[in-house]
Amino acid sequence: MTTAVESTVRDHYPTREGDQTTVSDRQDPVVHDWNADGPLDIQALKRYEATGYLTIDQLISDEELHLFRQELRRLARDPAAKSDEATIVEAKSDEVRSIFDIHRSNKIFQKIANDPRVVKRAEQLLGSKVYIHQSRINYKPGFVGKDFWWHSDFETWHAEDGMPTPRAVSVSISLTDNYSFNGPLMIMPGSHKKYIGCAGGTPEDNYKKSLVMQGAGTPDQYTLTDFADQFGVDVLEGPAGGAVMFDSNCMHASNGNVTPYSRSNVFIVYNSVENTPVEPFAAAAPRPEFAGSTDFTPAG
Repeated sequence: MTTAVESTVRDHYPTREGDQTTVSDRQDPVVHDWNADGPLDIQALKRYEATGYLTIDQLISDEELHLFRQELRRLARDPAAKSDEATIVEAKSDEVRSIFDIHRSNKIFQKIANDPRVVKRAEQLLGSKVYIHQSRINYKPGFVGKDFWWHSDFETWHAEDGMPTPRAVSVSISLTDNYSFNGPLMIMPGSHKKYIGCAGGTPEDNYKKSLVMQGAGTPDQYTLTDFADQFGVDVLEGPAGGAVMFDSNCMHASNGNVTPYSRSNVFIVYNSVENTPVEPFAAAAPRPEFAGSTDFTPAG
């Protein structure tokens, strides 16, 4: 186990410093390894560089999908899992919203988090070995699954975990079909090349509220409208067993689910081992280990 070091890194992405939202250009590359001999060909790399995301029609087998779904249901009914600090429940329905740290707490999901099908793609995009900064299962059950408001993950990981640059990629593996109407991922393509510094500070223990309903670190509506007008919004439909890989600085969100059809996924964040967190840039203390890992052992 390693621990975060004292921050001596210059902050190129200031946020939560005042009462005004700021927008600036990204200071770092999007793709760090353009080697077409990797699992992603040059066309895929160009799409990722331009839009900030890639879709994979089928990442896991039908057998794996069945196994993952069984484990998804088991964990949702497990009283020990539900009472754990790493489990987040919906504010009103008390249904499970997310279970964090599943790459360490669960052998089934640990295996896919370290699988070459995922890890090698992340290594190519980030140009280095990678470690798992965060992992979780997201449940969005039918009728009661709530929304995730527009945000950049990197802004939170930078402000509250001390991640220096957006050299990280998230992988969302679909365990249910993603329709346009059951709260799928929405991304503003190209937004990853701009950085939004949010207004306001970071409340103490902000994670206890933000993991249920975001507050600090969310852009204002004026800026979001400007981004939507500039970049548009892509709604990422797709079958169970597929996946989306997206840049940590993409502006993204998902609607609540008022349909009978649940929308659940395995969410794994890979960060470059050359981009390990320091002290938080806009918080008094780092979030708990389950939300931002300080174990930088390479995945795979």
